[in-house]
Amino acid sequence: MARTKEFDPDAALQAALELFWQRGYEATSMSDLVERLGIGRASIYATFGNKHELYLKALERYDRAGLPPILRELSQPGPALPAVRSVVRRYATEASDEQLRANGCLVTNTASELAPHDAAAARHVERNWDQLEAVLHSALIRAQAQGELPAERDPLTLARMLLVLLQGLRVVGKASTDPTRVRDAAEQALALLD
Repeated sequence: MARTKEFDPDAALQAALELFWQRGYEATSMSDLVERLGIGRASIYATFGNKHELYLKALERYDRAGLPPILRELSQPGPALPAVRSVVRRYATEASDEQLRANGCLVTNTASELAPHDAAAARHVERNWDQLEAVLHSALIRAQAQGELPAERDPLTLARMLLVLLQGLRVVGKASTDPTRVRDAAEQALALLD
């Protein structure tokens, strides 16, 4: 007869996500995970696989929680440009907030820490960026069709610029002690939409 799990896998995955987000992949050991999750090493392996597999599952969970609100916000009917501006300004605000900026964005952190040498992590990062770029592109196409964005602007190029800006805001915000740096950059980028 199979034993039932004596822990909540969902809560354990959330705890792992928070630890990886706080420390990064390399700086988080299996011993750290055992301690934070409050379960044995064998249970971690049996439930989630090795540390790398657990990290990818935590990254997937992070993505499922973070992307849908942005997708909903940018997909709402009505004027599209105010929603795009709101997303960019929120990223800038979060990137300059003392409590939020310390961990940065787990996807951005993964891009800089793992993606250059980890194909699975790189695929996940690209998938996330593709989704964000697509929803930005779609919102900018709508904005242009509704007369909010000048006809000579290229929605795809603007979406890519905003994607790179959003990721850069996360990186600079994590390291900089000057909040005006990210806010000024965001506002300058938004001026290109006028």
